[in-house]
Amino acid sequence: MLRNRLSLILVTALTPAIWGTTYLVTTELLPPGRPLLAAVVRALPAGLLLLLITRHLPRGVWWWRSLVLGALNIGAFNALLFIGAYRLPGGVAATIGAVQPLLVAGLSSGLLGERLTPRTIIAAVAGVIGVSLLVLRADARLDAAGIAAALGGAAVMATGVVLSKRWTSPAPLLATTGWQLVAGGVLLAPVALLVEGPPPAVLTSSNLLGYAYLTIIGSAIAYALWFRGIRELSPTHVTFLGLLSPLVATTLGWLALGQSLTLAQGAGAVVVLAALVTAQLKPRTPRPPRPVRPVRSPALVR
Repeated sequence: MLRNRLSLILVTALTPAIWGTTYLVTTELLPPGRPLLAAVVRALPAGLLLLLITRHLPRGVWWWRSLVLGALNIGAFNALLFIGAYRLPGGVAATIGAVQPLLVAGLSSGLLGERLTPRTIIAAVAGVIGVSLLVLRADARLDAAGIAAALGGAAVMATGVVLSKRWTSPAPLLATTGWQLVAGGVLLAPVALLVEGPPPAVLTSSNLLGYAYLTIIGSAIAYALWFRGIRELSPTHVTFLGLLSPLVATTLGWLALGQSLTLAQGAGAVVVLAALVTAQLKPRTPRPPRPVRPVRSPALVR
């Protein structure tokens, strides 16, 4: 059982690790200034591909549930993430986004009946501190609208994660993942068109390679693994794995882009890993006390 759970955690952790490569792919392969277009391309084609593979449409309540989950996990989250990213330095946005495990833990306590332990709270706070050390800069500027958008993005994603656990679909995993991606992509498309205008008339081979990576690896595969983890594990444990994204992004920036790493960033990476591992430990269940055998009085022994 322990080995199966560890394997599931490691496989689920591939998703935030993949998402951590998005910054590198976006800056090196995609056309500049089109983050919403990238979000639409990540979601809509990937969702349609999964629907084509599974040939399974929602039924009954799952029409509106898929729309709600797609809006929370994909559409609204990416739109708010885009606003926060444009109005805040990346380090500030990532630090605010790191509050998501704490939000998920609180929502899981209220909606799923999970116990909110002091260890979870401490690990969540440590995760925020670790991410801030990893990506936050001393000269970072703050913007009220950007902070509100970043907090809103963390809140809608946290709600989507918890509701994904509460509303477990009887349909195949790839099908439900496709429903959410299509719903989120359809909601994002008009926003991208309104804010960024029509897609570029000409795309280079690098652009196409980047979009293909985001569609197949960064969305279809990554979200399927993510939602599988939510089905099988506690949402709180799953969302702590999201702390890997800024860690992977920072590491790739150092390895591939030649960015420097400071001592504070190294300390932040250690704190993030410690918080992540601590959050995955299951609380010990106290052993039931041994039954005490009644002692018979010597006078009754014959």
